[in-house]
Amino acid sequence: MASEVDICNLALAHLGDAATLASIDPPEGSAQADHCARWYPIARDSLLEQHDWNFCTRRSPLVLMSAVPTNGWLYTYRRPLNALRVFAVLPATANDDYTAAYSSTFDYGSQSSYTDLDTYTQHTPRPFALETLDDGTEVIVTNEPDAVGRYTVRVIDPTKFSPLFVDTLSWYLAGYLAGPVIKGDAGRAEAKNCLQVAMSLMNTAARSDANQQFQKVKHSVPWMANR
Repeated sequence: MASEVDICNLALAHLGDAATLASIDPPEGSAQADHCARWYPIARDSLLEQHDWNFCTRRSPLVLMSAVPTNGWLYTYRRPLNALRVFAVLPATANDDYTAAYSSTFDYGSQSSYTDLDTYTQHTPRPFALETLDDGTEVIVTNEPDAVGRYTVRVIDPTKFSPLFVDTLSWYLAGYLAGPVIKGDAGRAEAKNCLQVAMSLMNTAARSDANQQFQKVKHSVPWMANR
């Protein structure tokens, strides 16, 4: 499992540096340690926000602030304080980011009505928006009662990172470090190269991360259920 120092040394190694840092918190005194202490948290948080990584995804009930309709939304919830990015608002009974159970009552012409006893699911994202109140409070507005949020949190413990995330972060950080470490036109060119490598690895890491979960959605609509 990699440490912050390991990731920083790996990033420096991508740039051809000796990569012998012993500490960035506090910085050991070298210019490289100072640069890493400054840019590592920024690179980490930026990468965390770019994908719904399993290791930093949380699900929790949202704290209701108001049930008075506002600007077309029925409910206002407080945005979780540790949320870097909110990517889904769910019904309390949902088992994935989109689905909710429903049952339908069908009318067979002049025949008696029949209530379908099977439970179907609608693969429909729940609408929501992020807004900021006049006092600066960040909120989530939605039409979903008793809402549950799914969101990305800031994970600072690198032992929680997946191996592919570590590799991606090292190249992403190298892109931040290339300018101050190499300097000049060469530094700018190397920064661009490192970020391109990072984005390529990001695609691989994100696919691997997404493949570590499976949710089977019974995609059905009422007119099909009535057949």
